[in-house]
Amino acid sequence: MFNFVKRLKATMLGIKQTGKTEIKLLNTPRSSLQEVGIEGILMTISPFPLMLTTLNPGNDLIAFLAAILFLASGFLILRHKLMGQIALAFALAGSFFVAIPYIMTSPFTAFIGAITLIGTSFYIIDFKVNTGYDKVSTPEIRALERVRYGAIVLPLLVICRLFIQTVDIVGTLSETEKSKILDAVLTVSAIIIQLIFLQCAAKQRKRYVVVIWTLLSMVFLTTLVIVFYKGYNVPIAVTILSLITLFVLPIPRVIPEHYWQWWEMFLSHPARVLLTTFMGLCIIGTVLLSLPVSAGKNGVQVLDAAFTSVSAVCVTGLVVLDTPNDFSITGQIFIILLIQLGGLGIMTITTVGLHAIGRRLSLRQERLMTTITETDHKDLIVSLVVILKFTFITEGLGTLILALIFYQRGDSLGQALWQGGFTAISAFCNAGFALQTSNLVPYQTSPLILHTVALLIILGGIAPATCLIIPRWLSGKNIPVSPYIALITTSVLLISGTLFILAFDWNGVLSGLSIIDKIHNAWFQSVTLRTAGFNSVDIAGISDSTLLVMICLMFIGGSPGGTAGGVKTTTIGILVLTFWANITNHKSVVIQNLRIQSRIIYRAITIVASGMMTWVVMVLMLEITQQIPVRDIIFEVTSAMGTVGLSTGATMHLDEIGKIIIMLTMFSGRVGPVTLFMLLSGERNDNPSRYQNAKISLT
Repeated sequence: MFNFVKRLKATMLGIKQTGKTEIKLLNTPRSSLQEVGIEGILMTISPFPLMLTTLNPGNDLIAFLAAILFLASGFLILRHKLMGQIALAFALAGSFFVAIPYIMTSPFTAFIGAITLIGTSFYIIDFKVNTGYDKVSTPEIRALERVRYGAIVLPLLVICRLFIQTVDIVGTLSETEKSKILDAVLTVSAIIIQLIFLQCAAKQRKRYVVVIWTLLSMVFLTTLVIVFYKGYNVPIAVTILSLITLFVLPIPRVIPEHYWQWWEMFLSHPARVLLTTFMGLCIIGTVLLSLPVSAGKNGVQVLDAAFTSVSAVCVTGLVVLDTPNDFSITGQIFIILLIQLGGLGIMTITTVGLHAIGRRLSLRQERLMTTITETDHKDLIVSLVVILKFTFITEGLGTLILALIFYQRGDSLGQALWQGGFTAISAFCNAGFALQTSNLVPYQTSPLILHTVALLIILGGIAPATCLIIPRWLSGKNIPVSPYIALITTSVLLISGTLFILAFDWNGVLSGLSIIDKIHNAWFQSVTLRTAGFNSVDIAGISDSTLLVMICLMFIGGSPGGTAGGVKTTTIGILVLTFWANITNHKSVVIQNLRIQSRIIYRAITIVASGMMTWVVMVLMLEITQQIPVRDIIFEVTSAMGTVGLSTGATMHLDEIGKIIIMLTMFSGRVGPVTLFMLLSGERNDNPSRYQNAKISLT
């Protein structure tokens, strides 16, 4: 039976039989086939927006335009990349708009849709076309890949069709009407695949292969029409035909530059690595925290587990549940593991682990890691080992100090060790999770606890490499420019933040404390605003002036290479130096007798501008969907985007849509600035000498 199937497939493929089945096809780089395959995917999913009209019948025109744009992007993406990207972006936006009525009523769908939209957007921006793909593959091979990738994605449309069928929105179509439209759209997608298959058959060189494939495609097209017209089960028919199509298509041999794996499309660029790993951690964390063993007495809902997971992985600290009461010890262990992995970065741990067991990195992996860590390839492993050593030694010392203090305050030895370890890791990773319901407010008169946590926050926020340079800096020796800017900016922000909090809240949230305790707590809050999220005073009671200062400090965040978020101290430092150079009429921005290149200044401006745009969008989304004062919304969004974790109390009042918006804000705040920097770090071929200077008036 097996030999019969092999002979049948060989006949259908036009493969020469020589004792053993041989597939004689052109050797083709897999990367070029992936690029061609995107055409088949976009053409196949082009009718998908029309499925969404069953959720919102009033937007038929927008759905139709989105479908046309999907189809156009499939034709343009390789021929005119920019036009294809623009068409695809508008198609996605149109599809999202059509689905809004259902998204507003289903938080889980909103979350999945938002993640898909973000991931697709990054893919669109990062998409690159190999200009030689048409030279290393023949037209028949490229046609095969369009059919193959389209047939692979078709079962996903079947799943979407079955899911949409189950959605019940008041005032929409009846079940019969909805089923008819969904089947019609699914049939159109299947017909598109067969038309591509028909075109593929016409490009084959062997005449009998052309005849067999053409007849097969015509049979499939006729079957689809009959199944839909007779009202048979369209999803099953479409799935079977797509599987048969995949069975018929031969697989071209790949040039053995290296053995290609399907997951390499996610790991071939640093931006995609960060996005994929952090998203994967968030999903794994959601599953773990949703388990009954992780919950306390009342259980944990999936959305709350997802919120906690994203907050832990993105080392933010915003919570919708009480960590010590709503999670068991097992759940707390999962949370601290997510914090540790999120703080260090899973790629760092993976790389050092591979080195420890004696496996060498490939050239591609090494280039990838040097881009992420910004180190020379010779120093890569050494640097990562130093990072891990510094991290674990610092967290270990912090654990011992805090455990001793907690033990002296009356906790049992086991409880003191667990609480000390949890707090130390959370502080070093700038996460802000605490095992006390009121965070560190009970310890506002314990300066040793406050300053130990503050020191851990500072060390984690300015990066291990920078920390090791501090002794040289304090002794007056020259240090590299980047850590110099980070240390100066950090010092200025910490001291100014302390003074502002003392001045504005001396008789506010700090009232009732002694003078020395006021100074301790003002310093601690200035430190924790650097994306840590711990609080020793009631944040809801702060004055408006202090709130404004806090928003500015949270937006800036920590330093590059550390566990903190924000737009980074070096970014703000460069912008301040640029401002000073301009008002003093200097042509160049110079520090330590070194000139800062204009491309670095442009990147700093871009990072701040993109952060501000994201901030505005998220504030508007929460303002539209939540019944929360604007003051609290602004603070909440800034805290989430800077991965700080402080809250005036708005987090507990968020509905399901609000939680999803904050989750997206935390995720974008964690991976956004780094990813954007990596995208901006690509090589550019612009030659300034080609252009004349433009004269533009700014006043």
